[in-house]
Amino acid sequence: MSIDRTDASTGSGPGVLRPAVADDAGRVSAIFAGYVLHSIATFVEAPPSDDVWRERIAASGRGLPFLVAEIDGEVEGFAYITRFRPHAAYRYTVEDSIYIAPEAAGRGLGSRLLAGLLDALRGTEVRQVVAVIAALAGSRHDTPSTVLHRRLGFVEVGRMPSVGYKNGQWADTVLMQADLRPDG
Repeated sequence: MSIDRTDASTGSGPGVLRPAVADDAGRVSAIFAGYVLHSIATFVEAPPSDDVWRERIAASGRGLPFLVAEIDGEVEGFAYITRFRPHAAYRYTVEDSIYIAPEAAGRGLGSRLLAGLLDALRGTEVRQVVAVIAALAGSRHDTPSTVLHRRLGFVEVGRMPSVGYKNGQWADTVLMQADLRPDG
């Protein structure tokens, strides 16, 4: 899979969207740690180290984009693509992840990051992009992530009730999917 990551540096809105570099690992780690410790947005229960993030950023050079959004020189959000499942039959399907620093929420960074990922994937072998979004068990209210993905063309394709337990509460996962090649 080959992805031209330079296309993601454009777009409207505040700040700069660019490919992540090793020096971003500390800030990425700090943003993600907030979600790990204080939310159900990720089912990860122990924040990964800066070194783990450095490795993930390095792996993005092998065809899976990892973008950061900067405002005034500070990384305020990030998004990346991973393989959906390890089995060969899933080789044309990927999963997206997006995290925004709380102080930068509401500035359109999530939309810019997701659009940047999708743009980086167009023209590649990737056909399907899947989002696995946590929601409070039984809740029928859209999460900000659900709204974001729907706005950028994802459709809900399933819900797995009460599959996660974190911070003393059960969580569902909402599965959303975007077809990058709807005409074939």
